[in-house]
Amino acid sequence: MTRLTPLWTAVRYVVVGAVTALLSILALSLLGVVLALCVVGVGLPALPEALRLIRPLVAFDRKRAARFLGEPIPESYHVLDGPVLTQVATAAADPANRRDVLWLALHGFGGLLLAGVVLGSPFSALNNLLTPAYWWLVPGGVETSFGLLVDSWATAAVTPVAGLVFAWLAWQTPRFARWHALVARKLLAPAEGARLVDRVAELTASRAGALEAHGAELRRIERDLHDGAQARIAAVVMQLGIADQMRERDPDAAFTLVRKAQDTATDALAELREVVRSIYPPVLSDRGLDGAVSALAARCPVPTALEVAPIGRQPAAIEAAAYFIIAEALTNITKHSAADAASVSLDASADRLFITVRDNGRGGADGDLGTGIVGIQRRADAFDGHADLSSPPGGPTVLRVELPCGL
Repeated sequence: MTRLTPLWTAVRYVVVGAVTALLSILALSLLGVVLALCVVGVGLPALPEALRLIRPLVAFDRKRAARFLGEPIPESYHVLDGPVLTQVATAAADPANRRDVLWLALHGFGGLLLAGVVLGSPFSALNNLLTPAYWWLVPGGVETSFGLLVDSWATAAVTPVAGLVFAWLAWQTPRFARWHALVARKLLAPAEGARLVDRVAELTASRAGALEAHGAELRRIERDLHDGAQARIAAVVMQLGIADQMRERDPDAAFTLVRKAQDTATDALAELREVVRSIYPPVLSDRGLDGAVSALAARCPVPTALEVAPIGRQPAAIEAAAYFIIAEALTNITKHSAADAASVSLDASADRLFITVRDNGRGGADGDLGTGIVGIQRRADAFDGHADLSSPPGGPTVLRVELPCGL
């Protein structure tokens, strides 16, 4: 049974490929119609949408081949946005789109041919091996699967040889399927240079986002200090100066001003602590990320369940980013979701930290509406991480964030 497992896996791969091959021919035909309309300018607006529609089909074949080979096949597309002409120009310049179209053509016909060979070979083998046993019972002889008319024992003696050939072809199905998957990997994976260029572009965008987030954070700290602690300290200096001038002619009033200055200095100190806490919360140093997140969940007005796997201590910058991401997410839930239950999950692998924040609110969260999602995305991007939000109308809302730990 163990020896037959690769054969069955390959047959299943080829059969599913036959279905996607038919869909590829259909998609290629529709794309051809759109391209024909583009010649007269009518199909230009539909071209980006047509390319978007074929990507899921190609992505399915990409994942299917990657699963069969046991190794990932990356994908890399240029983003299609902006005016129609800009999208068309981007689509035309993107080599990934050309690879997709070429794959549709090769797989559309090659996949059907491969399925025909794989599925037809066992029956042809069986028919040719059995033909010598019954050909003489059929008036006029028997025509075999490869067009040979068996009407004598001489020709009947050839069919077992053909049957063995077909049996050999059927037994080679895993090899044929692997060749097909290797072609998919060669064709659908971006070139090494292209992947490097895309990676550089991602890191450039990430660096720009990190610099922008860092600048915004510095402006926030400056604003908090200027409007809060700095103003209060200036008030303390002014109150003490007035008290010094009044201490001889009106000691009681001077004493009252000193007390006010003391209260103002206490408030300034509290605000300074808040600013320091917003830069790096002391609770992270004292209790670690899991303890700090437990405190956030306990303070959240919405009942919040906490699931924390043993993650150990992480780099300080990662712990701070994760803390503020969860704090922002819980703030969003409190302000915007109308939820009555939420959950926070923390997990880690050897080099990644995984954060999941979920609520049962009304959904519909959108970063473009200023709900704090952009800030969370920027924090993740600053560390070359990733944030993904799922929030359909009616809920639930699920925020998933991955941060690298190997800093």
